[in-house]
Amino acid sequence: MNLALITRKTLRLLFTLWAAVTFVFVILRLSGDPVIALVPPDLPDAIIEVYRARLGLDQPLPLQYLAYVGGVLAGDFGYSFRTRDSALALVASRLPATLLLGGTALLLAVTVGCALGLLAALKRNTAIDRSAMAIAVFGFAMPNFFFGVLLILLFTLTLGWLPAAGLDSGWHLILPALTLGLASAGVFARFMRSSLLEVLEQPYMRTARAKGLTLRARLWRHAIPNAALPLITVLGLSVGALIGGAVVTETVFGWPGVGRLLVVSVGERDLAVVQLLVLLVALTMGLTNLVVDILYGIIDPRVRMREAAA
Repeated sequence: MNLALITRKTLRLLFTLWAAVTFVFVILRLSGDPVIALVPPDLPDAIIEVYRARLGLDQPLPLQYLAYVGGVLAGDFGYSFRTRDSALALVASRLPATLLLGGTALLLAVTVGCALGLLAALKRNTAIDRSAMAIAVFGFAMPNFFFGVLLILLFTLTLGWLPAAGLDSGWHLILPALTLGLASAGVFARFMRSSLLEVLEQPYMRTARAKGLTLRARLWRHAIPNAALPLITVLGLSVGALIGGAVVTETVFGWPGVGRLLVVSVGERDLAVVQLLVLLVALTMGLTNLVVDILYGIIDPRVRMREAAA
């Protein structure tokens, strides 16, 4: 991938970040006065105006926007209205828990999904194939909040095997990781199956078989590396899906991550925290897509040729 194309995609990423932050900035301020959510309902208007001035909300909207953008460019993301702590420090304290949950769920999704897809492709049009795809469809069709509640009812309330909330030990990670990971596993399974079936029909696979290569050798040397190329895109999309799903999953399981923090901050109109979290999500999505584009250019020569021609 040439430098000009990377530069163009980076500029597109920066534009996306600006657009996301601007949209959220405007929507949050049009949704209501956050000071009303912070003070008692019977507080005099004069005191409410003092709070509004202290928080900088008495300024015209364009001035508030310029002040916020200037602060972001300087590394200042504001302070939480609820706790008066730095928004950056507050989000950073919750980020490790979300990374632990998201990383575990992603590892589970890739491992289980690719294994199911491989099994279904090798046992095409059999009961094993149909069973594997049924599991995959169940995984991404089941809403996170409902699946999480079912797991709690079964493994916590009925069997008493696993805890349902918090982050006190590794056992607390199992249920939320299953809830978040199995949905993406279904997507990986379907893409792996369809991609592998397409590769298995290629002439070079028949040639490898005619040369006497074993099934394992044909799969690991030729089929799986070529079938894995489309999964790079799915992997990039899954990172975004895991972030979105973490909001619901962390709320269901009381997980102390940024997803739960986002729900609380939106409910209380904690502007600085919400804006920083949206910026973080947009940055993660944009960087993931950029990395996927670069990897495609490195791995697949056809992509490099199309980019060079463009």
